[in-house]
Amino acid sequence: MAKKKERQFAIKQIVQEERISNQSDLLSRLQSRGYSTTQATLSRDLHELGIIRVPTPEGYRYVISEQEGSHSFVKLVGMEILGIYHNEHVVVIRTITGRAKGVALFVDQIKHRHILATVAGENSIIVIPDSVENIPKIKEDLESIACQKWS
Repeated sequence: MAKKKERQFAIKQIVQEERISNQSDLLSRLQSRGYSTTQATLSRDLHELGIIRVPTPEGYRYVISEQEGSHSFVKLVGMEILGIYHNEHVVVIRTITGRAKGVALFVDQIKHRHILATVAGENSIIVIPDSVENIPKIKEDLESIACQKWS
């Protein structure tokens, strides 16, 4: 059992430190750290750890979700977003009341290269861009997540 916990700890470290887009990459990273495992075992580990694959501007990547084992986490987040707006300085995400902190955590976890930070209230999130020039791209990428609720 100790090996399983060590392997799962290594998986969490890799997912947090690197941009991993598929299980093959994750398997090779694990092997380079001395963990030999199968794809089936890795799939079970990802499910147990609540690690999910989400769309980002750079393509898909694995992130640790707040709801362990949820394969529909992105859809749930999309359902909690009511609208995405912007002005010349920031992007604002409107959510269902009480869900802004959870959505902000999800946005933080995708590590969008143009988002410096999020600030959440009860039903609104302020998304701070790295540059005002990137606001349209941030809004577009966030809208693609919000639209997951319909797919």
